[in-house]
Amino acid sequence: MSTPFDDVIQNIITEHYHNHRQQIHSDIVSTGIHQNLVSKCPELRQDIDQNIVKSWLNVTSPTRRGRKMDLLIGEPNSDGNPDLQKVRICVENKSVITAHRNRDARFDDLYEVLQDLHRINPQIIMIATIMVGTADRVLNIPDGVKSHFKRKPNEFEEKVVSRLSSGDQTLWEEFSEDISFNRLNDPALTIQKFRDLPTRLIGHTHTVGYDDILFVPVFIDNVNPPHIVRDNNFRIHVDAEYQTLVERICIAYRTRWHLR
Repeated sequence: MSTPFDDVIQNIITEHYHNHRQQIHSDIVSTGIHQNLVSKCPELRQDIDQNIVKSWLNVTSPTRRGRKMDLLIGEPNSDGNPDLQKVRICVENKSVITAHRNRDARFDDLYEVLQDLHRINPQIIMIATIMVGTADRVLNIPDGVKSHFKRKPNEFEEKVVSRLSSGDQTLWEEFSEDISFNRLNDPALTIQKFRDLPTRLIGHTHTVGYDDILFVPVFIDNVNPPHIVRDNNFRIHVDAEYQTLVERICIAYRTRWHLR
């Protein structure tokens, strides 16, 4: 099974760089997970075909100002919008690529949405995916390199974009002030931090916890070609663990809404 994270890498190759200020990569992950669930979960596919449930991207949280939930699947209200009391699946996607110091804030985001939705409906299948950057330095494009071309955006497109993620090492020196540095142990510390998020067994809906959390190590520095770090020192088997994620969602969905 190809993963949605492979699609993220392909998008970076196509666009030439990772823009951490945009939602596009989270949307790609959400869409890919949704497609895989429809393919692998007959009960979910049946409910979609019968218009019992719908899906939504980037739903504004009613409890956290400015917060959006990446993917919701559930029963709509009379206006066709999500009814949080009848949401069945929530997927939250995070990435810590360029600034591992932000891991605490991303952790808090995941912890808070878990608490909020569990209070509303403890049956909701809660899933988190986290892309963890392994590069020791990252060329910051949206906040750094691109800012030099505010008055000449065409020059950025013509002289810089095609060189990004191509292996052009001269970019490091040319835009040396726009480099974000990561410490050697930052990826491991980030993974360790997110492993502190509470999790739960499939049948334990009384427990506040994620039903599954997936870590995906990625090499993205906007200079060299990006890739998923499948050969890693974190003992993360990306393909097998993604398949397990999909299977666990399917089992939980069947158990909570089709075996009652």
